Amino acid sequence: MTLKKYALVGTGGRAEFFYGAIAKTFRETSALVAFCDINRTRMNYANQLLKEKYDYEPVPAYGADEFDKMIAETKPDTVIVTSIDRTHHTYIIRAMELGCDVVSEKPMTVDERKCQEILDAIEKTGRKLRVTFNYRYAPHNTKIRELIAGGVIGEVNSVHFEWLLNTKHGADYFRRWHRDKRNSGGLLVHKSTHHFDLVNFWLGTHPETVYAMGGLRFYGRENAERRGETRFYQRSHGSEASRNDPFALSLEDNPHLKALYLDAEHEDGYQRDQSVFGDGISIEDTLGVMVRYRNQAILTYSLNAYLPWEGFHVVFNGSKGRIEARVAERSYVNSGGNKADEGALKEKRLTVHPMFAAPYEVHVEEKAGGHGGGDPVMLNDLFGAPEPDPFNRAASHIDGAVSILTGIAGNKSMQTGLPVEIKSLVSFG
Repeated sequence: MTLKKYALVGTGGRAEFFYGAIAKTFRETSALVAFCDINRTRMNYANQLLKEKYDYEPVPAYGADEFDKMIAETKPDTVIVTSIDRTHHTYIIRAMELGCDVVSEKPMTVDERKCQEILDAIEKTGRKLRVTFNYRYAPHNTKIRELIAGGVIGEVNSVHFEWLLNTKHGADYFRRWHRDKRNSGGLLVHKSTHHFDLVNFWLGTHPETVYAMGGLRFYGRENAERRGETRFYQRSHGSEASRNDPFALSLEDNPHLKALYLDAEHEDGYQRDQSVFGDGISIEDTLGVMVRYRNQAILTYSLNAYLPWEGFHVVFNGSKGRIEARVAERSYVNSGGNKADEGALKEKRLTVHPMFAAPYEVHVEEKAGGHGGGDPVMLNDLFGAPEPDPFNRAASHIDGAVSILTGIAGNKSMQTGLPVEIKSLVSFG
């Protein structure tokens, strides 16, 4: 069998999820041929993990300015993009121009201009782009799609979707590069792209009109001062003030985070452990969105990033009844522990309320792995030998675009106070 060759760009916290899968589980179908990053220390650590953790031969490491050289010398079939969000479009487009397909971590990109550039590059080159929406593959999310597609509650007219990030995982977005909206597009793009994609997936439709409100209400120095806080620090490392702060992250106490970030920051200045109550945070932590879809269904959506538990509650109101789902997830810090803990389930409950019959619980198969058991299935879909999928869970560039465009439209709506039409943002050709 000819192995499919992959090069990976961006060896930060999300990268090992992909290269570890190739090195451990999918050696018979896939081969890792190169790393690319702005940080040599981080690439060296990735190669160390390949050798010591996965018994896989280290791969050539290329600087960000050597991307073209990497493609020419290692000749990958596909480039995996796990760099910071605002750079995704650069690598996606250039990889396609050089003859490669692309697998991109979500979100596909952060604004409508970059989204249009990606769509134009796909049209021009004919290359393929996959976006990794692992939540689609979680058994409970797949079951919801099955129930709706099967007409169990008839035509869905409205959806109420509340997502909760807790003070461990939610806070982590405010320590990292995500806190700068130029890098991440804010949580409506970086995080909610998962959730907006799920609604598109569940309902089999696309968004038309978006209206949003939001703000920074909990994190940030000004909010802490308003609540009476008087002790502040810039970052946890080396700070006495951080010692008793439950929101502080100690890189020195976690060997993986230390090697990945603290030992590498001399090259690029990136600090992974910034105070969540510091200055310079430009993203929101409290968000509310309304969306109307092509099929005329209405979504009300809420995201808060500082709550006591992690997970979501979603309800679907249809012409023949109602579906309710409540899912609690295990909390985590990105790259701070076992990858299988990311989004792993603590509890779930899926209930159907027929219009003229007694409600009943729906059994959902339990599966191991991160993101509710979706990660292993998606990885096999990417790197293994996937079987035919009646649910069409593999996300295309169109899926990637319409999910982020809901968040991008929400950002614009917050700026203007007006609803935003999705068709005003990009052209799909």
